[in-house]
Amino acid sequence: MAAPLAIVLAAGKSTRMKSALPKVVHPLFSRPMVEYVFDAARAAGVERLVVVVGHRAEEVKSILAHHPDVEFALQAEQKGTGHAVMMCLPALQSHNGPVLILSGDTPLLKTESLKKLLAAQEAGVAAVIGTATTSANEGLGRIVRLPDGEFLRIVEERDATPAEKKIQEINTGCYAFDGQRLASALQRLKPTNAQGEYYLTDAPALLKEDGDLVAAAECFSIEEAMGVNTRIQLADVAQVIKDRTDRRLMTEGVTIVDPKLVSIDPQAKIAADVVIEPFVVIRGAVEIGPDSHIGSHAVLEGPLTLPAGSIVKPFEHRHA
Repeated sequence: MAAPLAIVLAAGKSTRMKSALPKVVHPLFSRPMVEYVFDAARAAGVERLVVVVGHRAEEVKSILAHHPDVEFALQAEQKGTGHAVMMCLPALQSHNGPVLILSGDTPLLKTESLKKLLAAQEAGVAAVIGTATTSANEGLGRIVRLPDGEFLRIVEERDATPAEKKIQEINTGCYAFDGQRLASALQRLKPTNAQGEYYLTDAPALLKEDGDLVAAAECFSIEEAMGVNTRIQLADVAQVIKDRTDRRLMTEGVTIVDPKLVSIDPQAKIAADVVIEPFVVIRGAVEIGPDSHIGSHAVLEGPLTLPAGSIVKPFEHRHA
């Protein structure tokens, strides 16, 4: 069986971002947000990434052109998530293995969660819907289960009964499919809804009708599953990434005198016994050797390597 393939949905506009720049390439630290999704997918075993582009497609392709494992599918008209994945049929028909479907605006996705999702599919299930639990479920698709816990269906809020609206297990929009079964379902999707769109959520229902096993697995936290739609959410996500980075570095032996007062790119590689004073900014691929001292208000811009024992004076600006 082939290694997993990932389809990354990246065709949308930046309407709520109030931006001409396509949403998925808005920068988080020094990288487009979609690249964090790539990282998580690759670390989960994905070897091919198919990115669905639409709004300002050539710009997105240009920004991501340096990734050798990325190919593109064009969704010229936005007719729903199912339609977006249908644009990937040529890639699917030559793929004998699992397929992840991910959103390009979810940069907090964790590799461990994607591995759980893939493991659930590889246990012999045609489709697995990744779920999360949240009391803040307004506007989200609910996971309806039978009394024994078996997955029954996804119900959108506008179609939900009062009892179903109370369900706190929600559809994250992350899926794992058997590639060939997905291709079969996609070719049978119909736009039988008020919006005239092709819904990806109809694909698991079609597979259930075929007698295939379909499951819902709570693999995600709500934090990692929620997409970035506004600049406020972008800042919230940046803060989460910053906190993860600072904690990792301090756990590895780096002294950050006041974590609230520094900005350290998650790409930075900083050795043990480095001291980082307040108001330091580290951007991009910066490597700092052990026993170095970075003075307050210093700015380091990668690609840059500082050898062991380096001293960067306050307010100093170093770059390649």
